[in-house]
Amino acid sequence: MSEPLSEILARHVDAGTVPGAVGVRGDGALTAVGLDAPGGAPLQSDAIFRIQSMTKPVTAVAALRLVQDGVLSLHEPVETWLPELSGLRALPHPDAPLSEARPAKRPITLHHLLTNTSGYGMMTTDSPLRQAMVDTGMEAGPEPVTRGAQDWLDALASLPLAFDPGDGWRYHHSFGILGILLGRLGRGSTDQVLDTSVFAPAGMVDTGFTVRPGQEHRLVAAFRRTNDGFAVTEPAAAGFSVAPPPFDVSHSELVSTVTDYRAFLRALLDGRLIDEALLAELRRDQVPSAAKTPDSFFPGFWQATGWGYGTSIVTEGPHRGRFGWSGGLGTDFFADPDGSVCVVMAQVEMDERVFGLLGDLQEAKAT
Repeated sequence: MSEPLSEILARHVDAGTVPGAVGVRGDGALTAVGLDAPGGAPLQSDAIFRIQSMTKPVTAVAALRLVQDGVLSLHEPVETWLPELSGLRALPHPDAPLSEARPAKRPITLHHLLTNTSGYGMMTTDSPLRQAMVDTGMEAGPEPVTRGAQDWLDALASLPLAFDPGDGWRYHHSFGILGILLGRLGRGSTDQVLDTSVFAPAGMVDTGFTVRPGQEHRLVAAFRRTNDGFAVTEPAAAGFSVAPPPFDVSHSELVSTVTDYRAFLRALLDGRLIDEALLAELRRDQVPSAAKTPDSFFPGFWQATGWGYGTSIVTEGPHRGRFGWSGGLGTDFFADPDGSVCVVMAQVEMDERVFGLLGDLQEAKAT
């Protein structure tokens, strides 16, 4: 399939998948298609989006750069900097009653955080631990976080682990912990660490936990599909992602642009952020087969898929070696072994139709 990126995006805009989208593939120019909102203005190529889980590769690279600098080690306990995570208790299996929790067999390491194997994460079954996460407000969702980093970490640490660190895989919460860890290393706040280790070297001028003052007008709204069309879930030029932040958001997610994210990938692949050996580890499947259980994520996730350091990895088929990930509000990227990249940002909460758009992008050849 060699359908041009602009045609893929236009086809999905015309079909009502998203109001608009911005993208880039290969070394091509930015493509902006559609509107910034239903009935709105033409979407601009420099629009700022809430990239949600596309934050994970960025914080992973920041941590790996600190590993490269000798500040962190992949396999030392993170409780050195996060004492809230000392003396943890773990369940014998994820669906066990909370009363069966016993001392964890090993501490959480940076490797566990980067690979989503810390024991913390999204629960996919109606288990006692899932209910406890709901009751404490720790269940993950598409909405912005509702409590500051310290309160969030304290609430998470009050819960047992779903399994001993390294013995299973659960999505998301490990990277909230990682964000807080970056700010505990004596090198400034989390956003300062991200700026010095990733944003500045890569030339990312519009990426951060909040939009730069004076650039609020570029932040597009976020939407959820309803029976009546699209409902606004986060406003344009306002809300959680506009400075100043409501509290310490070290555990939160970034805003960015297609231009910035392409710059991040180019700097990563060119060796300006981490060395070749660490990049190879980032893009290698790090999850043991025993941890790839059907209940660890959505059905079929592990088919031809692995997880490296902060990204998914294609393990089989014509795209073997590709790494990338998506954000829950319709953003996506991937990078191939030949160095080609694709970045697309839209503004609609993930559903079957948005997944269809991303699937078309995954199967299209770079042109």
